Amino acid sequence: MAKVRINSAFTLLGETVGVGERKTLALEAAKLYTHSPLNIPIEVVNGVQAGPVLMVCAAIHGDELNGVEVVRQLLAKIDASQLRGTLIAVPIVNVFGFIHKSRYLPDRRDMNRSFPGSIRGSLAGRMAHMFFSQVAIHCTHIIDLHTGAIHRTNLPQIRANLSDEATAQMANAFGTPAVIDASLRNGSLRSEAANLGIPVITYEAGEALRFDPIAIAAGMQGVDYVMRHLKMIRGKRAKKLPEPIIASSTSWVRAEVDGIVRAQVSLGERVIKGQILAYISSPLGDSELELLAPRSGIVIGQQTMPLVNEGDAVFHLAYFAHANSLVEQQLETFIDEISDIEDELKTAELNN
Repeated sequence: MAKVRINSAFTLLGETVGVGERKTLALEAAKLYTHSPLNIPIEVVNGVQAGPVLMVCAAIHGDELNGVEVVRQLLAKIDASQLRGTLIAVPIVNVFGFIHKSRYLPDRRDMNRSFPGSIRGSLAGRMAHMFFSQVAIHCTHIIDLHTGAIHRTNLPQIRANLSDEATAQMANAFGTPAVIDASLRNGSLRSEAANLGIPVITYEAGEALRFDPIAIAAGMQGVDYVMRHLKMIRGKRAKKLPEPIIASSTSWVRAEVDGIVRAQVSLGERVIKGQILAYISSPLGDSELELLAPRSGIVIGQQTMPLVNEGDAVFHLAYFAHANSLVEQQLETFIDEISDIEDELKTAELNN
């Protein structure tokens, strides 16, 4: 029998969190025009037993809200006395964007293209540098929670660099039926952490400025599964889900004309090459264009706004080496199981 290692105190932002304790910290990110401080809220839960240091963060894009609720539910559930290792929970990274309901910072820069940042750079660069150097580098693993951009929605999916074994194991453990083998983007948290050997997976689900119950329930379940995989919490999956299917590539199908979109397919649907995805019409209906699938695949993202300009991305398709019918079947099973979990959570909340 392996010997249990007792954890040690964990220090972050100059604050010490004792063994079996939890503490709420504040990273001062910037100041408002009034000189009122603007803080990034962080909660550290330090387990009794030694183990990984996992950060679960959300709202690097300030208008992506599903992850904020995932972190809230995670903190309500976690018990320091039963935890192995340390959990760093950051519900809102881009606090500027969050209070303005914006993806970006006030300088119109994307924080997730600004890592590792610079102490003398733009506002986005300075905030990215502060968060990366004072928080992210202390982690051994990271789960970064995202949604689609404004007026775009994503099917629950994991994006990860699967050439790294530890990252691939986290991606598989999360439990979404579709995993995108995504290359690292310069300036992203995922890329810069990977350069330090920290495995990071990105969870994408739902739409900006909206709470999506399925996306939230799937995110909460996935974080739980990863923590079990890392042996941070005890237990096994209640149900064994099918192995995720890796997308070999993805692409956006773009509008060729301006007009009003009438979608003919929805998220998770299997499409075949040449299938009509949508009609794009003029307001009077005197002209109409068929938007066709360039290849057979699965719809993993789509624009929710029915008004498009020429060149706008309308549908995001993923292409698989496996038969698309198998992927669609696994997606249907996944959504059914997540819906059951969501119902169980609602019932538990009503009974409390």
